Amino acid sequence: MGVELTALHWIYVIFILLIIALMVMRRDTALVSICGIFMLAAVSTGSLSGSISSIFNSFIYAITELLPTILVISIIVGMSRTLTATGINDAMISPFSRLIRTPSLAYWTIGILMMLISWFFWPSPAVALMGAVLLPVAVRVGLPALGVAVAMNLFGHGIALSGDFVIQAAPKLTADAAGLPVSSVVEASIPLVIVMGTVTTVTAFLLLKRDMKNGRLAETLPAVSGTEENKSESLLPQKVKSFFALLIPLLFAADVAAMSLFRLQGGDATALVGGTSMFILILISLAAHKGKGLEKTTSYLVEGFQFGFKVFGPVIPIAAFFYLGDSGFTHIIGDYLPNASLGIVNDLGVALASTVPLSQGVGAVTLTAVGAITGLDGSGFSGISLAGSVASIFSAAIGTGAATLTALGQIAGIWVGGGTLVPWALIPAAAICNVDPFELARRNLLPVAVGLGVTTIVAMFLI
Repeated sequence: MGVELTALHWIYVIFILLIIALMVMRRDTALVSICGIFMLAAVSTGSLSGSISSIFNSFIYAITELLPTILVISIIVGMSRTLTATGINDAMISPFSRLIRTPSLAYWTIGILMMLISWFFWPSPAVALMGAVLLPVAVRVGLPALGVAVAMNLFGHGIALSGDFVIQAAPKLTADAAGLPVSSVVEASIPLVIVMGTVTTVTAFLLLKRDMKNGRLAETLPAVSGTEENKSESLLPQKVKSFFALLIPLLFAADVAAMSLFRLQGGDATALVGGTSMFILILISLAAHKGKGLEKTTSYLVEGFQFGFKVFGPVIPIAAFFYLGDSGFTHIIGDYLPNASLGIVNDLGVALASTVPLSQGVGAVTLTAVGAITGLDGSGFSGISLAGSVASIFSAAIGTGAATLTALGQIAGIWVGGGTLVPWALIPAAAICNVDPFELARRNLLPVAVGLGVTTIVAMFLI
């Protein structure tokens, strides 16, 4: 049975299309999102002051929803700053350098370590944690710097960030937009992340081996400055570094065990990781900066918060708009939806179901395309709320597969925009490996495209 679409529904659709168009043109979407909020509020309330207030209220609602994620990322980045400043990161990773004997071992060892560390620290901090230690080792055994960048990119910004099983920032955004529990999106994403990760990394590895054999890739070793290393040596004795290098993985391993034992997911899991990171930050600051531990703890926290709000600043306006598609409408604007409405997105899904005969195949292809388009802005996160909203619409039309479609859109959006294809999102890995970000993007293009194609086909059978 269809539903009658009102002006609110059409305004929401029009602004979704405008946001997609701007993303395709690589333009910022914040202003259009704000205009969309204003228009929805103005048509609903008929009040100028109420419409203007709704913009501010929508930001408060979005920040409230996103605050746990912003907070945990800020704390983790602050902690990673302490590890880098004290040289503990070197002590944590250096034992693994003994495993790297050949270019193939270098690729897979760096990639898998990058994935594991990125689950807890996120990829950008993980690049800093790993690059300085393992890059020279990899280049010495014959893996070009571009190959190191590809491994860090695909395993970190690709596999780890698209699944985001520990911090759960990405599933939180998409699940909220789709009106689903975070746990269901995480569960649905596991087979898709495995398929996408396996296909992409194996394809990239085979292409690297081929080009290395043909002599197309040059081995370049970036200059290493000893200033930071000398500084970190003076902060902590080697024995203390080794102690923390052992303690930190044990603490995070205990977190993972606790998550499994007590079935902690979503906000509870995030809080556990965040609290552990805060504990580590404080402990290292007090040990490394004797007499200034209190001040340095605050300094590292401020650095983390600056990073967190810089990353999520562009996300807040667009998330605020997409929250209006579901239960956020009543909280932000008020009870102005049609009486029978369960939310704008649900209404659109029912209307679509009654007019367009959608199938699992059409839904999967569409979500992959929407996810990829949302990633074109280069953040990987600012548009995945859109993927969640579209997944909700299509699943309502198909009658099943909400979690799988949401996970598929999330994976496509983050693989494209989170740091594997869009050149300006590749800068952290490209910079530390001293390679051209555009060359890195070209190197990643075919493996990621093949991976998305295979993952989309697999998703059709899982919906």
